[in-house]
Amino acid sequence: MTVGSGDTLEATLKEILVEDLFLDVPAEQIGDDDGLLDVLGLDSLGFVELRAQCEQRFGVKITDAEFTPLHFRSVRTVAGLVRTLRTEAADEHVAVPK
Repeated sequence: MTVGSGDTLEATLKEILVEDLFLDVPAEQIGDDDGLLDVLGLDSLGFVELRAQCEQRFGVKITDAEFTPLHFRSVRTVAGLVRTLRTEAADEHVAVPK
């Protein structure tokens, strides 16, 4: 599944958490700033799977340097990382006149 025009990154991330990572919290009850570890109880394997799902669904590459607690603290921080990576990837593909 890819993000459609009506979806937000945050909504898609919440769907991933519930449908793919099997969190016992309904997506509509997950706050954008809820801690993935301390509030939602995501374990280390869950973080690895979330990284893989983000790479697959959003078409980004998350390096080991970017796979940090700072970037994977909440839905909002993961969405921010994905947006940044998408922008950087788009900038790399822009032809620069010589």
